Amino acid sequence: MWNALKGSLVIVAFFVAGCVAGLFALVPFDVAGARVSTYVLYALMFCVGVTLGHDETLAGRVRRLDPRLALLPVMTAVGTLAGAALATPLLPPLAVTDTLAVGSGFGYYSLSSIFIADFRGAELGTVALLCNVMREIFTLLAAPLVVRWCGPLAAVSIGGATTFDTTLPVITQAAGKPYAVVSIFHGCTLDFSVPFLVTFFCTL
Repeated sequence: MWNALKGSLVIVAFFVAGCVAGLFALVPFDVAGARVSTYVLYALMFCVGVTLGHDETLAGRVRRLDPRLALLPVMTAVGTLAGAALATPLLPPLAVTDTLAVGSGFGYYSLSSIFIADFRGAELGTVALLCNVMREIFTLLAAPLVVRWCGPLAAVSIGGATTFDTTLPVITQAAGKPYAVVSIFHGCTLDFSVPFLVTFFCTL
C-alpha cells in the first residue's frame, strides 16, 4: 500500500511546493511563465522512450496484448460522456450539452477550455479548465491505486487524452511497460477527437 501511495505523495509535494512558490513569488514570473514545464515534459517523454527501447521483451509483450484494446478510447469516451450527462441534474445552471462539452475535453484542458470559452462564454470555459485539470491531477495521484484496485486499463482510461503525454510516465510506471503503447494510442485517439466533439456539443 505504501509503495502505491509514495509516488502520488511525491507528486503532491512538488505540486504544493510549486503553488507556494507561485503564491509568494519565490520564483520570478518570467521563469514561472516560461515554457519550462513543456521542456520537462519533453525530457520525461525521452526517458520513457529510452526505457522502452532498452526493454528487449517489450515487443513480445505488446504482441500478446488483446487487439480489442483498440476499443479502449471508444469506451473511455462513452463512459466519460455518460458520466457527464448523469451529472447534469447536480449542476442546475448547466444544460446537458454544457456538461457534455466539458466532459468531451477528456483532460485536454488547454484546447477544450479555449473552444468552450469561445462558443459558450468564459464561465463555462473556466469550468472546463478546472474539470479537465482535476482529471489530469487525479490520474497523476491515483494511477498506482487504480491499477492495484481496478486493473491497468482503468488507469489508462481515467487519464483520458492525457495518457499521450503528461500522465504517460506515471501510468507506465504503475501499469507496466506494455501498457505504454496502449496509453499512447489511447491518448492520441482522444486528443484527435476533442476539437470535433467539443465543437459538436457546443453548437447543439
